[in-house]
Amino acid sequence: MAFEPNPPVDPVPPGHAGASRAPAGVPRHVAMIMDGNGRWAASRRLPRSAGHRAGIRPVRMSVEECARRGVEVLTLFAFSSENWRRPPQEVGFLMQLFLEATEREVEELSRNGVELRFVGGRGALAEELQLR
Repeated sequence: MAFEPNPPVDPVPPGHAGASRAPAGVPRHVAMIMDGNGRWAASRRLPRSAGHRAGIRPVRMSVEECARRGVEVLTLFAFSSENWRRPPQEVGFLMQLFLEATEREVEELSRNGVELRFVGGRGALAEELQLR
């Protein structure tokens, strides 16, 4: 017997202030955990930093595709409290990568009607990132 999930139900009636603006069949919110860049690099005998840098492209593609399809919210889980246990050089590289990506992408995201929000604890981040 094949499992057939129930069709998604929007608990908010159409036209209500909280109703989804996403097209039918498109989720309102998509969340992604950014993981595996270091393993990807290791499998190619590259430094972990190369994997982190290569991870930027799929993120950009995901943002563009979600915008194209009408997804209202995309959450990217990019840096967990566990990541602080990585070697200081790798953490520093990731912080610099985040800073470069935000400097490069924020203006275009804004022009395209995409709002960027950081969630979670930011106190340990570099001051430049906290101000974003």
